[in-house]
Amino acid sequence: MLIGVVSDVHCNSAALLKAMELAGPVDEWICLGDSIREYRFSNEVVAILRAHAFVTLQGNHEGIFYGASGAKARSAPWIDADLSSWLSEQPRRQQLQRAGKQILAVHSTPWPSGDQYVCASDRDFVRFGETGADIVLYGHTHEPVVAHVGTTLVVNPGSTGEARLRGDRLEMSCAILEVPRCSARILRFS
Repeated sequence: MLIGVVSDVHCNSAALLKAMELAGPVDEWICLGDSIREYRFSNEVVAILRAHAFVTLQGNHEGIFYGASGAKARSAPWIDADLSSWLSEQPRRQQLQRAGKQILAVHSTPWPSGDQYVCASDRDFVRFGETGADIVLYGHTHEPVVAHVGTTLVVNPGSTGEARLRGDRLEMSCAILEVPRCSARILRFS
């Protein structure tokens, strides 16, 4: 079973489509949140997520958009109300059973952290192995990661919609998760 994983699309529909094209045929798609920006909605991105039946999470940007400070942004007349309603109903975390493996999908961390940025080099990174899941998927940091913490595979696809400098070039990324092998690879693009 192949699962395509994206995160931090940040309203970039062209990058989302490019990631889907690069991934090729997969059995399922997961979006780990921040499909929009804190004060900007994307009808195009949310329509793609819904049309392709992505398992979709809310991230910190959705939290702001749908919170009190996002009221003005939500009132923009061009926003498709049906798409906005669909995105507002998505969870902040999801536990999935796929091919005999338990997958925990979150935007930031599996523990209450106030949207803490946890990179692979941080001391808290080992806490991803304390979840009891076979696989933990997370986004938020825009840093691609494929690592094992104990028996748990931890995958962060990086940012699919907002380029980051990697070496001497700007690139975006997504991930392909192979279940039940508990392996993953990062696909980088610009």
